[in-house]
Amino acid sequence: MLSVKGLCKSFEGTEVLKGIDINVDKGDVIAVLGPSGSGKTTLLRCMNFLEEADSGSMVFDGKEYSFANVSKKEIGELRKKTGFVFQNYNLFANKTALQNVTEGLMIARKIPKAEAERIGRQALLKVGMSDRCDYYPSQLSGGQQQRVAIARAMASEPEIIYFDEPTSALDPELTGEVLAVMKSLADEGMTMIVVTHEMEFAKNVSNKVIFMENGVVVESGSSRDIFESPKEERTREFLRMTDF
Repeated sequence: MLSVKGLCKSFEGTEVLKGIDINVDKGDVIAVLGPSGSGKTTLLRCMNFLEEADSGSMVFDGKEYSFANVSKKEIGELRKKTGFVFQNYNLFANKTALQNVTEGLMIARKIPKAEAERIGRQALLKVGMSDRCDYYPSQLSGGQQQRVAIARAMASEPEIIYFDEPTSALDPELTGEVLAVMKSLADEGMTMIVVTHEMEFAKNVSNKVIFMENGVVVESGSSRDIFESPKEERTREFLRMTDF
């Protein structure tokens, strides 16, 4: 479904990604693990062209895209196939939950308002927020705001959703409600790449794990293999530090 080859990215002369290769099959739930500063978020942002990479290529649905030489038209067509859930929700403060979900449908996809609202209400129902359609972000908890953000990502029926540490800004008691929504998406077969520190989610929900450090993929494999018998000593050290 998606293949990344030789992805490199530097910031002010510092290499953040050093030739990343990733293969994603339809229905995969891939957990991206690693210490802070390992390049996990930059990887996701480059894959969705929120950051401009220096080199490398990506094949998505059989079409190849150059990270360093991609047109605005190509970025637009790619983003119609993807959803992105940010660490800090990125909701419009002056719009209701429903309006946050429908805005992109009406503006980017030119869907009529009535149809966009039908899709939006359905997406909010799916994340348990149907009774909060008319609430503004300031009236919602962090967990509720993140569920609205997930509904927004789902509403466009993407082929893949990228999650950038979706629970890291939440209090522990709110984390569970967001992870439950993500698990339900995984159970339905949604393809997902999740940068996360939630090790239980990585072990029990994802089917593949990528462990990154210092801008490289140290080890990747099935979740079971990584957690039960990692091959690399650095992976084992990381799991020990997180009590796994």
